Amino acid sequence: MDKNVLGTNIIAQIGLLVHDIEATSRAYADFFGMEKPQWFWTDAVDKAQTQYKGEITEGRCKLAFFNMGSLQLELIEPDDKPSVWRECLDRDGEGFHHIAFIIEGMQEKISMMERGGMPLLQKGEYTGGRYAYLDTIPQLKVMLELLENDKK
Repeated sequence: MDKNVLGTNIIAQIGLLVHDIEATSRAYADFFGMEKPQWFWTDAVDKAQTQYKGEITEGRCKLAFFNMGSLQLELIEPDDKPSVWRECLDRDGEGFHHIAFIIEGMQEKISMMERGGMPLLQKGEYTGGRYAYLDTIPQLKVMLELLENDKK
């Protein structure tokens, strides 16, 4: 595999899976003396075009974001539909889910990573960009999320 496949080594985000986003958001806000962010639902499949393991899925989640200096903490509470979030929460319980990197050239990066034995698990769109989760656990011992924001 090429050197520096992502074109960056700056971690932009850490994602945590939770059963109760409201309670967990409150706990983080209280612990760090910060304002509790409002959580929101990810877009429905018609807008998000969510695919999980190559199939369209209606899986959604609630998200809350804490900006922690140069890093963002993302809390994720999935619904009960098929998704990488639901699978991991059911299998592993609450806690660490992924680290994310902001990249350019999403499709190219996914292709390179898949050729390197890191398959795409889930992808979708969000207002202003797109995301992809790749199974990098065998090689890197952590799941990676790629975030590509639309050019302004």
